[in-house]
Amino acid sequence: MSTRRSSGRLHPAVADVRRAVRGSLADLNPGSAVIVACSGGADSMALAAATSFEGAKAGWLVRAVVVDHALQAGSRELTGRVVTRLRDIGIEGVDEARVAVGGAGGPEAAARRARYAALTAAAEADDATVVLGHTMDDQAETVLLGLGRGSGLRSLAGMATVSGRYRRPLLELRRAVTARACDAQGIEVYEDPHNVDPRFTRVRVRHELLPTLQAVLGPGVVEALARTATAAGHDADVLDGLAADLLEAARDGGGLRVDTLDPSPPALRRRALRQAALDAGAPVSELFAVHVDAVERLLTHWHGQAAIDLPGGISVTRSDDAVIRFYRLGTSAPPRDPSGRQP
Repeated sequence: MSTRRSSGRLHPAVADVRRAVRGSLADLNPGSAVIVACSGGADSMALAAATSFEGAKAGWLVRAVVVDHALQAGSRELTGRVVTRLRDIGIEGVDEARVAVGGAGGPEAAARRARYAALTAAAEADDATVVLGHTMDDQAETVLLGLGRGSGLRSLAGMATVSGRYRRPLLELRRAVTARACDAQGIEVYEDPHNVDPRFTRVRVRHELLPTLQAVLGPGVVEALARTATAAGHDADVLDGLAADLLEAARDGGGLRVDTLDPSPPALRRRALRQAALDAGAPVSELFAVHVDAVERLLTHWHGQAAIDLPGGISVTRSDDAVIRFYRLGTSAPPRDPSGRQP
């Protein structure tokens, strides 16, 4: 597997991907466990090759997980071929994770939940860091999807470079770079047919919306959207911290005090309400701005309205004592307060 041009210099795309991985994982000590989440596409295969190379130098314990969503005929055989390719590039420890994809929230969201559950389970045994192959192009698509949902600044922030045990080393690289890196190394890649299936919203964003934006606004749209995500992320981090303080101040047993939340700036109040809904069990992938709007009206436009139903079987009510409470439907009491206090 040659990575060098005839001049003897390392191919620039290979160097770019290795540099990104090295920077993203620079804080890991020798012996640290690293898992590459690999689908077999150019992004994750380039990431796998770079992580294997950098891991050998740094002393990381690198392995890979290939998730089989079982959504197409022959998926098990395809997964097996990806496993073989990963071993060919130097990753000996490769696990196959076959998952069952449900239907809640749509096929894209269901597949994502199943995939992350499998990756988290694989990583927990040795507290591994998981690296994901999302690129700048994926980030631009995520920003546009968030804009279309109207879910606010956090949604526009797109994907974080670091989120718990998950890291995305390639967010500053274009998708074309990973394709060139694989080509330069002779790495065979697998193109998932779902990536061109127009039934999926992200596919239409990738192949219809982004090209249209580039045609109208000119080149650089992807980079501009990625910069927007970075700026929005910095702002959202500050606001989320202030909202967490507000939420803690508003807690009253199993509910939230209206007289604490109502006078607060909308940017903080709405974040506090959204976090309270998530704490109660509303799925993050299904909780949208329209749901937060409805809960906020219990504060700002209270006229004795009925309970608000949220995704995940959560009901929100306002009582006469001016406390908003989040209940799971079918229960007679609100869920445990995340602070540890009993309702």
